[in-house]
This record gives sequence, C-alpha cells and structure tokens, in this order.
Amino acid sequence: MEQGVRDVIDRWYDMMSGFSHDGLFELLAEDCIFWSPVVHTPQRGRDITYLYLSAASQVFSDDFCYVSKMVDGSRAVLEFTCAIDDIQINGVDIIQVRDRQISEFKVMVRPLKAVNKVHERMMLMLDKLKASTS
Repeated sequence: MEQGVRDVIDRWYDMMSGFSHDGLFELLAEDCIFWSPVVHTPQRGRDITYLYLSAASQVFSDDFCYVSKMVDGSRAVLEFTCAIDDIQINGVDIIQVRDRQISEFKVMVRPLKAVNKVHERMMLMLDKLKASTS
C-alpha cells in the first residue's frame, strides 16, 4: 500500500512544483474531505476539494516548497514553507490515500498572521474561480 501512497504524493508534488492542477480532479476520491485552516467545517466531496486545492495552488507564491515528507501506511505528512506579502508561512498537508486517490486532505498553517493572510487570499481566489465557472 505504501508504494501507492508514494505514487499519489509524487503526483501531488509534481502539480505543486509546477503550480498546475492538471490531473488533480482525477487524483481526488469522489467522497474526498478537505480540512482548511480558514474554513471551520470539513468540505466534503471531490468538487469542493478540487476548488479549494486549485485556489490554493494559485494563492501560494513562487517560493512555495515542501521541506520534509513522512509517509506511513496510507497517510503522508508534508511540511511546507512559503511567503505571502513578506509573511513567512509554515504549514503541513496531511494527506490520506485510499485506492490510489486522495480521500482526505488536511491543511494546517502557522503563525496566526499567516492564517489571516491565507484566508484573505483564498477568499479572493475562490470568488474568482467561482465566477469563471458560472
């Protein structure tokens, strides 16, 4: 099972390193759950998870990078750093994989001013993405 998880994580890495979400929809399980640091309830389903992750890939700056990775069974924890408007962001993505798809994606960000900045940028990007699909 761990090799399947590593394959999924490698695909996710490729998307984030190229700031592209091509292939992301297919990588997400239909019943995927997304846990956001700026939305206080879990977002359920592939469509909403895709929307949030697509927005996130556009919100984070060019200096976004994963600095460590831990894979254990069907779960991976990826630590990342980046900056937005000179605010240093540290965070982790906790990704659960089932049947070679992401079934749960949880994001944690610190410090508080980074959470606030991510919230501001995500809301603007989500509005933009929603408007373009209407």
